Parts: sequence; C-alpha cells; structure tokens
Amino acid sequence: MKFTEEHEWLRLDGEEVTVGITEHAAEQLGDLVFVELPEEGATVIKGDEVVTIESVKAASDIAAPLDGVITEINPAIVANPALVNDDPMEDGWFFKMTLADVSDLDSLMDEEAYREYIA
Repeated sequence: MKFTEEHEWLRLDGEEVTVGITEHAAEQLGDLVFVELPEEGATVIKGDEVVTIESVKAASDIAAPLDGVITEINPAIVANPALVNDDPMEDGWFFKMTLADVSDLDSLMDEEAYREYIA
C-alpha cells in the first residue's frame, strides 16, 4: 500500500489502484453522513477534487491522488457512509482508477513513512 499526505491510501491490484482514506483520517473526520463519488470513466489530474464527504464535524473534499481514469466507484458507501468509519481500509474504499503512469506510485509514502508522518 501507498499513502498520501492527504491521508489517502492506494492499493495496487493489477492495472488498477483502489483508493480510500486512512483510519487516521476517518477518526479525525468523525461519523460520515454523506458521500458523493466521481463518475466512472472520468479522467482526473492529481489534486482534482473528486469526492465530497460530510461528517458530523465538517465537509471535506478528497483529491485525486494521482493522474488517471476512474474505473469503478463504491456505491455501498453512498448508501451507507458509516462503512468508511467502520472499515476505512477495506469495505470503505472510495473508487478504483487506472493510473496514467504506475511509476507515480513511487512518489508516495509506504506504511512506515506514513506512520511516522502522522506520529
């Protein structure tokens, strides 16, 4: 897995990466009450706001972690945003995407570096 400074995780699976937010981010946000996901097939550039979430504490946007195309979204978290809080690293994933350049993953933190970042 790779991690961003914006508390997103990315898991490479073949040609795709699955993207979600970390347990740390989910704890900081509090209970999610609303999730709006991007459209499948959308081309995104790193930094583009692609997901809108609202919690009992605040509303936030989640940015695309890298350049690519959204290939799948997780409708389960739209129907039940609490899944993100309950299992942010597995069932609470946001979307899957193919990367414009898979080597861009090398610029992100590994788990050890992320743990040091949030310490």
